Amino acid sequence: MHRDPSQPFRNLLRLAACNLLALSLAACSTLSQHDPLRIDLVGLEPLPGQGLEIRFAVKLRVQNPNDAAIDYNGVALELEVNDLPLASGVSDQRGQVPRFGETLLSVPVTISAFSAMRQAWGMAGNTQQQDLPYVLRGKLAGGFWGTVRFTDAGVLNLPEPAAAP
Repeated sequence: MHRDPSQPFRNLLRLAACNLLALSLAACSTLSQHDPLRIDLVGLEPLPGQGLEIRFAVKLRVQNPNDAAIDYNGVALELEVNDLPLASGVSDQRGQVPRFGETLLSVPVTISAFSAMRQAWGMAGNTQQQDLPYVLRGKLAGGFWGTVRFTDAGVLNLPEPAAAP
């Protein structure tokens, strides 16, 4: 009977692959389900822009209802109003949202001239619309597994137009 000299090596590779698979499954099971972050818009401050763009510093209050702190090393935001893209922004700021705590973030966002025209065109087509749905999407970057995404949605209520005398 002939014995394959590479058989022990193959067995060792199989054992290593099985151990790696078991370790991966165990690591995935330790990733507990977290409650979503609560994001509130607390302010807008104008920033200088170029040409026809409009820029703001968006101030967000980020609340972490979880028992583990969230470290981040970058922030990205996108804002849609009336189902149309309006503004986006990024920041390379670093920080931490403490466990059961909160922090304020300031992210510069840009509204391009085309986005502003799209919004104006969309609103001009429906003069009776007083409620504008919005969606704010973003992420706190924290490496391969540590990125935390968030979404906030609601309705912006425009004031009623004044009646003509």
